[in-house]
Formats: sequence, C-alpha cells, structure tokens
Amino acid sequence: MQTAYINRVATAVPPYDVHEAFRRFAQSMLHDDRRNSLLFQRMADKSGIEHRYSCLAPSNLPEGDRLDAEGFYLRCDFPDTAARMQKFEQHAPLLAQRAVDMLQLGADRDRITHLVVTCCTGFSAPGLVLELVERCSLSSKVERTVVGFMGCYAAINALKLAHHIVRSEASARVLIVNLELCTLHLQDTTDLEQMLLFLLFGDGCAASVVSAEPVGVALDSFHAVLVPNTRELITWNIGDSGFDMTLSGRVPAAIHDGMRVHADEILAGASTTSIDLWAVHPGGRTVLDAVERALELPPAALAESREILRRYGNMSSATVMFVLNRLLGSGACGRTGCAMSFGPGLIAETLLFHTAA
Repeated sequence: MQTAYINRVATAVPPYDVHEAFRRFAQSMLHDDRRNSLLFQRMADKSGIEHRYSCLAPSNLPEGDRLDAEGFYLRCDFPDTAARMQKFEQHAPLLAQRAVDMLQLGADRDRITHLVVTCCTGFSAPGLVLELVERCSLSSKVERTVVGFMGCYAAINALKLAHHIVRSEASARVLIVNLELCTLHLQDTTDLEQMLLFLLFGDGCAASVVSAEPVGVALDSFHAVLVPNTRELITWNIGDSGFDMTLSGRVPAAIHDGMRVHADEILAGASTTSIDLWAVHPGGRTVLDAVERALELPPAALAESREILRRYGNMSSATVMFVLNRLLGSGACGRTGCAMSFGPGLIAETLLFHTAA
C-alpha cells in the first residue's frame, strides 16, 4: 500500500506581537477587582507563553479604552460577528499566501492536485480556498476541500484526508493550509475564566505538502480517542459577538485520563520509550503537563511543544504543524514519532509517523 509523506512544512504568523498589550488591557479591565487582577497576573506569569501574534496591531497606549491601534476592540463596544468576518476576509488570505509562499513550491505548484484548508475562526464564500488558488497560481482544476469548525485537532484530520488521497492516487500532491485568526474572537468581559482563556490564543498559519515522494515524515497510522462524558468541556459556537468558546478547567484531567486508558491503542502496542519524537499540540501548559504525566514522558520529550507555546501561544489547528515543522528542521532521520491534538468532543486525534531515512 502506498505511503504518504509530509514532504515539507512552512509556518507564518502576522507581524504584530500582542501578548503584552493584551495582558495590560486585561489588567485594566479587572482593575476594580484586585483579587482577580492579581490572580490573572499570576496565571499569566505561569502560562508558559511569552508571545502571541495577531492580524490587529496593538495600541501603543499602556492603558486606555482600545486594545488595538485601529480601535476594533473598544471597551464596552466590541464588534459583532459580521464585522469580525469582514476582518477575516481581509487578513486571512494574506497570511495563508505568506505561509504557502514560504514552501517555495516553484514549478511544483503546477503539480498540486488537491487543496485542503482547515479553519474554525472564519468563513466566507467563495472564500479562502478560491483566494488561495488565485493568489498562489494553483491550477483551476485543483480539487478543493475545507475541514471546518473542528478546532485544534483539525490538522490531524487534514493529514488523514491527504493520507487517503495519496494512497488512492499515487500521483497526488496535496497542499494543506491550516489557518486560524483566533484573536478576532475576543469577548468584552471581566470574567476571569474567560480572560485566562483569551490569554492562550494567537493567530497563525501552517502550510504543508503531502505526497508519495519518500521525503520528510511518513504517515504510518491514525487513531482517534473519544473520552466519554466530556462533551461539554470544550465548545465552540457562533454568537452575535464573534465565536464563543468554553474551555473547562477539567480538560487537562480528562486528557490525562484519556491518554492513560488509551495509550496502548494510540501507540499501536509500542512503548513510549520506543517513540523518539513527540509532536503534542500545546493547548496550554497544563495540557502538556497532563500528557507528560499520563504517558510518563521525560521532560525533554515535549520541549518542542513547550517552545511553540512560549513563542506563539495556541493557534488552534495550525499549532501542531508548527511543532512538526521544528521536528523536521532538526534533521532527525529514521526516527519514530507520535503527534496528537485535542479538541471538542473531547477527542484526541493522534498520528504515528517516522522520518524518512
């Protein structure tokens, strides 16, 4: 049976680092509640995140009624969903094109047969897929698929789809784009739990090519784990003022329990010590801690995931591809690996892979 390979990965983020600006804004929103303000500051310091990027330029004012320079987010006057989707249509194609351009496809762009886009932070029609065909000079005959609203684990599902395509069409070359503009969904709130949720997320895009060419990362097998009685822990709904997220504090414990119970299935009977490379979606510091404890991994195993969290935060579906990109860049050949992402359900989507010799 034909093996599919991730031949290359490229990543891109918008130009604006907004992490410190958001921290200042959140502190100003909580200034009437000293206890919660101090708690937010303490949790932010422990988050493991130092940078997050946005398509919106931050305000230069240390305090004030606007979070961004343009005034898209004004205190007590946050935009409705329509305005947020207009911003998505404006900024998403630019970031996606930048990531694809960084793949340096050259003449290979004429060989792209399929385009798969994952996104849960913006929708429009004819939309991002056709924009990419035009902007990246892809064939008008390219087959197009959108994996929408699946959250952080969508990239694994896109790889699974590409895996099936290549196994059925040996000449197929699949371009995958994982694009998320998470910062378009900040809510006007003084709720501490929501503020800490917004502290996690940033904008980012990953692009990759999957084909039968034996270069890069071989996609060996996939496995999905549905953790029972966790349906309400992660939700993502379209509201009048952007998309509304619930991310329960019980998520890390649920992931921990799911990993412990299903480790043998995820690893296809192999031991964790036989896995050389771990590409775990950094949904947050506590999520990585939960996986590390459940699988009894040494601290160094998730170093690349923690570094992506530190540098970019959680970029939803794009994030695990940022981790895989770092692993590919390390030049590790002939090594085994496991990738995993978590999202609504609560579901863990997992992938076993090996790097081409």
